[in-house]
Amino acid sequence: MVDDLEAQREFCARELRDEGYEVEVAVSGEEAVRCLLKSKPDLVILDMSLPDMSGLEVLGRMLHSHPDLPVIINSAYDSYRDSFMAWAAATYLKKSADLTELKRAVRRILAERKTA
Repeated sequence: MVDDLEAQREFCARELRDEGYEVEVAVSGEEAVRCLLKSKPDLVILDMSLPDMSGLEVLGRMLHSHPDLPVIINSAYDSYRDSFMAWAAATYLKKSADLTELKRAVRRILAERKTA
């Protein structure tokens, strides 16, 4: 999970851990890219507004080195949805305090990867 907002990052990570997922967190794009070099996650949840680079740049760097990595864009802003690079994400969700859609997307994507 890549999000610079600590409260959002920790809330989502805790909720996903409660669902039984192993969750690693990153607070910046650079940290996320470095983490990807150490371990290959099953999926990434990526915020678009990061302190050091845009989420779209992070997405591009991740997919360049791991083209089959599913990425869920989880952003407070709809404006990124129209970007060509955002189309490469597995799904695009609007941030919400209700994590039902995010959890549903995680389950669906992981299930699809197991059957592929």
